[in-house]
Amino acid sequence: MVAILSAAVAPGIALLAYFYLRDKYDAEPVAMVLRTFIFGALLVFPVMVIQYAFQYEEILQSPMARSFLLSGMLEEFLKWFVLFYTAYQHVEFNERYDGIVYGVSVSLGFATVENVFYLFAYGIHQAFFRALLPVSCHALIGVIMGYYLGKAKFTQGKPQKRLIGFSLLAAALLHGLYDYILTVSVHWIYIIVPFMFYLWWSSLRKVKLAHTEQRERGL
Repeated sequence: MVAILSAAVAPGIALLAYFYLRDKYDAEPVAMVLRTFIFGALLVFPVMVIQYAFQYEEILQSPMARSFLLSGMLEEFLKWFVLFYTAYQHVEFNERYDGIVYGVSVSLGFATVENVFYLFAYGIHQAFFRALLPVSCHALIGVIMGYYLGKAKFTQGKPQKRLIGFSLLAAALLHGLYDYILTVSVHWIYIIVPFMFYLWWSSLRKVKLAHTEQRERGL
């Protein structure tokens, strides 16, 4: 039991520490990061209930609907909601990179609890696969969502609203596409590997952009 729990939690903690330590300027309070992580973890339970209800009623059960609506949009909207109302509007959210830290924290809270349930159900032998794909995917999508929210925080007018909306839309579409690839493709490994490389490239680029924009504008 301890081995399974450790294997389930370790990838999320490692990824959160990695992105947290990439903050070159004013590191976020650990208590605030932990708070968003816990909120993200708690989201697993309403998601499970809602998805089970739709499955029981046989509503939105096509591969595309399940991938893009019941997984992508549902999960990312709830993470976005928590991120927007618990971190984005908080006084500690005072730099562009902060969006990435809190986006990753919320996403990895969700991914860690989901991973615990999965490994207890299917065994510790799935741990490496889960760390490389689902847990990493949640973290990287959290980077992308958080980057656009961090950019929106220091933008005014209509561009700000567009960035806030795009932070959710981009995350939901990427999450949905990830699920859809795994659902419909027989040879999914040949598609998911370049997709994950793209997510890593895009996420690390946004980390660099957030630091550059922060340095140039002093935010």
